[in-house]
Parts: sequence; structure tokens; C-alpha cells
Amino acid sequence: MNRRLLLLFLLIGLVSTGRAQQFPGSTQPGGFPGGFGGRQTMPTSTTGGTGTGTSIIDDSTKVIYGPKSTRYVLEDDIFNNRKKLYTVDTTMDNVHRFTYVQRSQNLYQDLGALGTPIRPVFVQEPTQLGAQSGYYVFEPYAYPTMGVKYFNTKSPFTDMYVALGGNDQNILRFDMAQNINSRWNVGFNVQRFTSQKQFGTSGTNDPYKLLAQNWAVVLHTNYTSKNEKYTLLAHFNNMNHSLDEQGGVLPGQTITADGNRIPIIYNYTGDPRLRSGVGSVQGPHGWEIRNDYHAYHQFVLDKGFQLYHRFDYKSHRNFYQDDTLRLNQSITPITSTEPLPFYPTFTGDTSRIFQLARFRLLENQFGIKGIAQFKGSSFNYRTYLRVRNYRQFTRYNETRNSFNEYATPRLETFLGGWMGYYFPDSLSQVTAELEYQVGGGYRLQGQLDSKLLTAGYSSMFVNPTLLQERFQSPLFFWRNNFSLRGYNHAFGKLNLRYKNIRLEPMLDYYLLSNYIYFDEKAAPQQVDGSFSVLRTGLGYHLQVGKFLLAGQGYYTVQSRTDVLRTPPFFMNARLQYEFLYAKVLYIQAGIDLHYKSSYYADAYMPVTQQFYLQNRQAVEGAVLADVYANLRVNRTRLFVKLTHANQGVFQPGYFVAPDFLQMRRGFAFGVDWYLFD
Repeated sequence: MNRRLLLLFLLIGLVSTGRAQQFPGSTQPGGFPGGFGGRQTMPTSTTGGTGTGTSIIDDSTKVIYGPKSTRYVLEDDIFNNRKKLYTVDTTMDNVHRFTYVQRSQNLYQDLGALGTPIRPVFVQEPTQLGAQSGYYVFEPYAYPTMGVKYFNTKSPFTDMYVALGGNDQNILRFDMAQNINSRWNVGFNVQRFTSQKQFGTSGTNDPYKLLAQNWAVVLHTNYTSKNEKYTLLAHFNNMNHSLDEQGGVLPGQTITADGNRIPIIYNYTGDPRLRSGVGSVQGPHGWEIRNDYHAYHQFVLDKGFQLYHRFDYKSHRNFYQDDTLRLNQSITPITSTEPLPFYPTFTGDTSRIFQLARFRLLENQFGIKGIAQFKGSSFNYRTYLRVRNYRQFTRYNETRNSFNEYATPRLETFLGGWMGYYFPDSLSQVTAELEYQVGGGYRLQGQLDSKLLTAGYSSMFVNPTLLQERFQSPLFFWRNNFSLRGYNHAFGKLNLRYKNIRLEPMLDYYLLSNYIYFDEKAAPQQVDGSFSVLRTGLGYHLQVGKFLLAGQGYYTVQSRTDVLRTPPFFMNARLQYEFLYAKVLYIQAGIDLHYKSSYYADAYMPVTQQFYLQNRQAVEGAVLADVYANLRVNRTRLFVKLTHANQGVFQPGYFVAPDFLQMRRGFAFGVDWYLFD
């Protein structure tokens, strides 16, 4: 164990110097959406073999531990009475996808660099009823509550992951779990990642060359009584994420030999729109700190009658500061004679912006659940009471050194029920759930899962976020009495197989009512009435010998492009070849392609941490190509990757968000190392 901790400290030291870094794990339940309706889409690769790495056992003296002796459970399975154990993933598939955007199958989009604000590309319905804080752009960088793995290990288990991502984007992850006894396990997850500024720096000695920094820690435990009637799952989840805001890159120009001035549109080393004015002073920056306590426990009185309780306490802080507000309103690009202000117009003597929001939530859910079986089929039910008590406190400056504050405290109560029917074939099930907020909205959803078809429908009316309702600062002020937002969502997916071909035609239809968006002035507005969004898609997977062709494609049409911006075409594709070298080294070599059609994607306002409409600059419209090789020796997985390999082939670059460029070509390398003893 001391050896493992020493390795952890060495890796963290590398990250802290900007040469190694970490992200929170793989795409876990509760994290990035895998596809339509929040369901997992077709895997982009399945060729990597089982990779269990089992060793020969010396029956007379030793027991060699491995993936089969290290299992974990997820809370959602226990919650729904599914006896499901998972083994750690030792396949090579997707090892090379080390950033959050890549691991979401490009269904999320950041501002080009690791750790920058991130948002879903397509419309998503809220995950639960009740008002939320409204601060969400750094949430995907935290460990998801429902994705925490609760282990049962026969020996100490360690997973060490390091990715040197190229262009000074680096990641570190260190996970460890160990059984205290056969029924009690404890463990922790640590992540650290950093990325450096790609433009607007004074060189390698710039004291503020770091763009984003992230620390995250999960301490987890699980316990089962000897008679297996009582089960406890609990964890503490912390994230500390900071970001130096740059506002995007300014265009530049070059002077030719004959004196002509040529604009540099893709100005990868240009000046930022937001700056401090002095190289020794930190410029505009934001911060988010999360401390979440979560526990779930249940007691089985009888198989058909179980009592459970779910507890959450959350304390979140979101902060933004710019001490050179007026300077950042008067920045003039070299290609223009007119200033390009970043913030909206303001009056008065204010030369500084200071914004702090604290959100605290205490939530309890008490319920009864159970399961019954009859002639090979089974029936599952759950009924519950959920109570949320929360308060959002906001502090802001009125002048440079005077402050004001306000608070929004509330109590919300919910009643709900859930049921599921599982057919004898064990492959088909029907589930339905209804939740009602006393004095507020509701959530109704149902889903059918079978070997051939996945289909469902959901309807919900949910509160606006607290930030949409009220916000005060020197730059923005609003107090809104918005109506409940409505989301009606119907979806379906066919699972078609013929020999080595798998096809998944998909369809999503949304009817959005009283939709809330942020307009061109970065202020919230609500749509009167309803509008629709229709998205069709096709997942494909073709295996021919050692060759694999897989991916997804989506086409979206909608009736209100003035309030919701979505790329009409979206495409992922992978071409891969797998082979065995020297009888011990498994290799997957291939190319990942991604494309979104050109569209006017939302811009980002750091003061409110919200994306808002803009009509100034179209983004995307270019193919991104990554060339990679995944390797596995026994239980150790590695990857090498050339990111944005096609940069400069047709154009110098392209924008992924207004004023933010796709990362330049870079070389990435990573190792994922399992230890089972």
C-alpha cells in the first residue's frame, strides 16, 4: 500500500507542474449521456477481447487475484433490486478518448480546451423535479453521484491512470478500494487535471499560464449485514475547479513583403478578449467548489417489502471576479478601429465585478419498495416521499468595495411511485414512474426495453432555475416570475442485427413549452407557447475480420431556431484495425472522425456561467480527425494519439464556440494500470 501511495504522490507532483493530469473516470451512469433519451448508444468498438488477464493459479501455495475477484455494484441497481455485479473494464475500447467531450461521444461541447465550460449539444430534459441552482457548466467535471462504484474486493485494488494529452492538457486518476472484511469495503477516488492557455500568455514563465485546474475526491464505503437484510452505501464527493476566463481569441493580421495586411482569422497565438492588463496580476477568473454528502441504506423485511432512505447534503459555491472591468470593455482588435466590448453596456463608476453564489441543499427520500416473482416473470414497485430544503445566497459588489446580498430559501415536497414488469425472457421489461411536486409540477415517464426495440415517453413540468428567476450584479439585473417549463419527449430505437452488421435507427421528438433561454444580451427570456424538435439518427457497427467500421449520425429539425441552436447534421465515425503482436501485445489502430454542420452556437458569459444566443459568428462546419493506437499487455492499457491530425490540410483550424478555436494538432500518450494485490 505504501508503494501505491508513493506512486500517487509522484503522479500528483507531475500534474501540479503542468506535465501530468487527470479526469474523473470513464463514462459512468449518471455522467455523460450515451445517446438518445439518455440511453447508451451502440458501442463504437467491441473488438478488444475480454482482456480479463487471468493468470495460472498455483493451487498448492497461491491465489492470483484479478478482475474476476474484484467486483463492484452501482446504487441504481440495488435501488431497483437488480442483483448485478460489474467487473473492472480491461478492454482496449475507447482508452484513447481521454477528454470529457470525447468520452461523451461528442454529445457535449466545451470551449476547445480541457476544463473549460461545457454544455450538451442537443436539448436535454431536466434530470429531476424541483428548482436547481442554475450553475451547471462545470458539473460534468465532478464525479457523478449515481456513478460512484462500490467495490467488493478479495484483495486491495488500485487503478492508476495518467494521460499526457498534448498541448499541455494532462490528466491523473488514482482509485483504490479494499475490503475491511467480507461485508465492508472502503475506498477513494482522486482526480487532478490541468490545462494551459493556448493564447494570450507572456511565454513559458507566465505565472498565470494555467487555464483550468481541477481537484476532485470521492471517499466511499459500503456495508452489508451478515443476513444481507441491511445494506449501506455512502460517499463524500468533493470538486474544486478553477478557470482563468479569456473570453475567446482576438483576430490578428500579418503584413506581407509588399505591405499588404492579411487578417489572421484562426489566430491560435493571439490576444484574449479578457485580460488583467498587467502580466503579474491574475485576470478574470471563475471558481466552483462542491461538497456533497450522500447515503443510501435499505432494510429488507421481506422480499416484497423493503424500507429505504436516501440522504443528500450539498454545499456548492460559484464565484467570478474581474478587477479590470473597464479595460475589458475597451479592447480593440488589431483588425478594427472600434472596441469589441465583452460585457453588456453598464453605467456608473463600477470598475470591478465580484459575484459569489452559495447553494445549500438538504434532501431526504423515504420509501417502501419490493419485488415479487411469478412463473419466471417479476414485478418491482417503489413508492416514496421526497423533501428538499434549500437556500441560495448571492453576494455581489455595487461599487468597487461595497457589496450587497440576497437569499432565496425554499422547501419542496414530492410524492412518487415507480413500477416495473420483467418478462420471463429476462431481456424485456416495462417500467413506469410518476412523481408529483406538491403545489408545483410533475414528472411522468414510461419505457419499454426488448431485444428488438427500445421506446418510451416522458412528460414533465419543472420549475425555472434559481438563477433564471433572480440575478443581481453591476452588469445584470432581473427578477422574473416565469411559468413552469414543459418537456414532452417521445423516443424509439430499433436494434437490428444481421451477421456482422448491427444497425440502430433512432428517433427523438421533443415538444417544449414555456422554454427558457438566454437572449443575445445574455438575459433570460421565456417563450410563449410550444415548439418542437425532431431528431433522427442511425448507429452502425460493421465487423469484417479484424476491421471495424462504427459510429453514429443524427439529423435535427426544429420549429424555433431563433431560441434554440442545434447543428442540423452530426456525425461520429471510427475505422479501426486490431491485431496481436509478438503473442502478448494487443493493438487497435484507427482513426476517429467527427463532424457538426456549421451553425450559430451559443456564446458563453462567465459572470452568470450561462450560454446565450449570438448571431455574430458561425462555428463548426469542419471534420476533426484523430489518429490513435490502443495497446494492452496483460492488464495494462496504453494509448498513443495524434489529435486534430488533419489541421492545416484544408484550413488552418475552425471554431468550436464563438471566438474559441478547436485545439491545435498535438500528440497524446496515456497509461491505465491495474493492481489487484
